[in-house]
Amino acid sequence: MASKQEIIEFLAQEFPQALRKCTIEAITDKGAELLYQVDQDDLRPGQTVSGPTLMLVADFVLYVAIMGHMGLVAMAVTTNMTINFFRKPKADQNIRAVCKLIKVGKTLVTGEVWIYSGEEEEPVAHVIGTYALPNKP
Repeated sequence: MASKQEIIEFLAQEFPQALRKCTIEAITDKGAELLYQVDQDDLRPGQTVSGPTLMLVADFVLYVAIMGHMGLVAMAVTTNMTINFFRKPKADQNIRAVCKLIKVGKTLVTGEVWIYSGEEEEPVAHVIGTYALPNKP
């Protein structure tokens, strides 16, 4: 397991760009929550947050959840992500992502991510993602 502070310090050292627009809000039992600061670069025509931005947020919160549960696993990599879009995220609202790990195996970890626009109660998207874990020596 890794604490929120340990994860932040690790990311600041190894992957600093990941923290430019993301704030890790919580590390939970087999999960994580984060807040993504939306700006003009994240919008698509129609004044909504782009799909690639939502995928970025989902991928990152899943990675953070894995580190919170397993420790600082630098070389865990995404192997699969599936997203369902439900409604348009608002251009003037930050994105909240809530992840829960579903299955933690020896080589693969699968989790689900619910994505919200600001403080809205209804999600804007749902993601299922799988990460491959590095081989242990």
